[in-house]
Amino acid sequence: MIYEPSTTTMNTIPIPTIHLFPILDQLLIELLRSLLPEDWNKPTVAKLWTVKDVTAHLLHGNVRTISSKQSFTGDTPPVINSYNDLVSFINNENAVWVKAMKQVSPDLLIQLHETTGKQFVDELASLDPFANACFSVAWAGEEQSANWFHIAREYTEKWHHQQQIRDAVNKPGIMRRELFYPCMATFMHALPHTYRHVQAQEDTLIKIIIEGEAGGEWYIKRSNNKWIIAPETNNPADCTVSIKPDIAWRLFTKAITPVVGLQNSILQGNTQLGEKVFDTIAVMA
Repeated sequence: MIYEPSTTTMNTIPIPTIHLFPILDQLLIELLRSLLPEDWNKPTVAKLWTVKDVTAHLLHGNVRTISSKQSFTGDTPPVINSYNDLVSFINNENAVWVKAMKQVSPDLLIQLHETTGKQFVDELASLDPFANACFSVAWAGEEQSANWFHIAREYTEKWHHQQQIRDAVNKPGIMRRELFYPCMATFMHALPHTYRHVQAQEDTLIKIIIEGEAGGEWYIKRSNNKWIIAPETNNPADCTVSIKPDIAWRLFTKAITPVVGLQNSILQGNTQLGEKVFDTIAVMA
C-alpha cells in the first residue's frame, strides 16, 4: 500500500514523509535482492558496520517500533541524565542487535524486512502528526517533538542507512529529489541547535544550499536571541554555504569530518559564521 496524504495534510505538515516509506522500502528490498554474496561483507561509511550490519540495523528500527506499540520495550533502560548518556545507551542497544544478527542469513534478513516493513509504516501512519511523540528528536535539541517530526526523523534513518548500503556497493537509486529533499529538509532542523551558542546580531541570516536538482535552499536566522529556521526570503544573507549532495548526507550523518565537509564546499560572505554549519550532526552520535 502506498500512502497518499490528503492535500490538507500535505499543506499542514511541515515535512510530510509517511507516503515515502513504502517507496523506500520497496527500493531497499530490490537492492538487497540484487546483492552478490560478497557484497554483504563490504564495508560502509558507518564505521565498523558492513552492508549486512547496516541491513540488520534497519530491521532493528522496524522491530523496535512495532514492539513498543505493543507495549513491549525489553529491558528497563538505565537512568539517562544527559545527551551523552542517551547516545551511549542507543549505541549499546544497536551494537547488541547487530552482533546478534550476525547469526542470521542475508536471505532471512530480507524476509524479515518484507514481513515487518508494512507494519512499521502502519504504526507510524496511525499517529496524529501534531500530537506529542513518545521520543523527542534529541539531535535537534528538542525535549518534546511532534509526531510529524518523529516520523520525518525515522525517514532520515531509513534514507541514510539505505544510502550507506548503495554507496558501499556502488548502486545509485535514492539520490533523487522525491526521496533526497525531505531527508535534507529534516536534517536542517538540527541547525538552530548547532548554532545555539553562536552569538550574532538580530536578523543575521545564513543561507544553506544543497546543490543540484535534488537539493534546495534553507535559511536560519537570529531572532529574539535565538536561531530559528526561517522561510525563504529575498533578503541578502550574511553568509551562504553551498554543499554538494554527496557531501551533505555524509556530513550530517557523521560519515565525514567537518574539515572534509568544509574543504569540499563553498562559503561566501561571513565565512567564520558559516563554518559552524559543518558541526551539524543529525543522527544520535
